[in-house]
Amino acid sequence: MPLGRRKSKDVAELIEADRELAGTYRDRLAEANEAEEALRAAQAAGGTDVGPREEAIAFDRALTAALLAAEAAERVAAGPKAYAPEGADPKTRRAAEIAYRKAKAKPSVRPWTEEVDRLRTAREAHRLSYRTVPNTAASV
Repeated sequence: MPLGRRKSKDVAELIEADRELAGTYRDRLAEANEAEEALRAAQAAGGTDVGPREEAIAFDRALTAALLAAEAAERVAAGPKAYAPEGADPKTRRAAEIAYRKAKAKPSVRPWTEEVDRLRTAREAHRLSYRTVPNTAASV
């Protein structure tokens, strides 16, 4: 007979999926670093505005992938109380939201929260700095 809180199959599946995704965090962060280096090299090479566009898009995608993995690691560190199964009633979802917010203050979760904030800030700064869509209004 297991001690502790029992969790439903739905929550166990969500936790396992997050553990797998969190396990890829270092690889995804390395890919984001490589994509950033490629973007910086393309910028240094100069050329047209179209040149670094592909690198800027690749960097955005790599940052997003690293952010998703960091968010999964944060949820895993927060524990099973922070999960609400699909189709849960509002009371259960709210309890999971509250447990997640409380868990974010724990010392074991805080580094992941800071990493998520750092990656989200980097991604938004990148999106604000680089246009990945051609400016059609200027050509009119």
